[in-house]
Amino acid sequence: MEFGMPTLLEAADLDACVALCKELGLNFIELNMNLPAYQADALDLERLGRLQNQEGIFFTFHLDENLNVCDFNRLVAEAYTATVLQTIEAAKRCSAPVLNLHMAKGVYFTLPDRRVFLFEQYRDGYLRALLQFRNACEAAIGDSGILLCVENTNGYPAFAREGISLLLESPAFALTLDTGHSLCAKFADEPFILSHGRLAHMHLHDATGGRDHLPLGGGDLPVERYLSLAKANDCRVVLETKTIDGLRESVHFLRRL
Repeated sequence: MEFGMPTLLEAADLDACVALCKELGLNFIELNMNLPAYQADALDLERLGRLQNQEGIFFTFHLDENLNVCDFNRLVAEAYTATVLQTIEAAKRCSAPVLNLHMAKGVYFTLPDRRVFLFEQYRDGYLRALLQFRNACEAAIGDSGILLCVENTNGYPAFAREGISLLLESPAFALTLDTGHSLCAKFADEPFILSHGRLAHMHLHDATGGRDHLPLGGGDLPVERYLSLAKANDCRVVLETKTIDGLRESVHFLRRL
């Protein structure tokens, strides 16, 4: 399996990330596009290519967590879609195999007896926007083999599951299993994720109760089960802690295994 690291705030720039990746013997870095330095229009793709060749590593992308290609404001939705298409072109140029994305749940109204998500209330428009997004991404990806992998967060409502299933009708889309998110959501999304047979990426970190993104071995996660699952599905695995110390602990835990 190929193991990677997330973008860490303590690793101040790309050089620091690459040095840490090499020191820990990891294979890749997942560049977080919430950060200013890793916006698609700020990336030095020639430099990324040189680093890959010189250091024997590669990169994946974690798209902006605010991404909402189904926003009811057409200009907003088009801007997010354009951002993804721009990132696909960047990924093609530096041979990045995966773009990880969160599935936006959108705005909800809190009524006296329930919470109503507007994507659920206006389901047809939501699904129509997702279909347009899917088709645009599939055309941009072409035969490059890049995968847009949808990550679980804190439990998918029914409309999101329907939307993800629509995306997965395209070979350009697959799934990311985030283990800590799954544990904190009481594993609610795992049957849905595994039933599709499209798991291609994993964010591996421990968790317990309400505490997430812990180093491996620091919580209640059955780590060996998830490693077996990753191996069976040929997943790339990001050791998604939030600190350098946590990343080191996770790497050492894996080596002890």
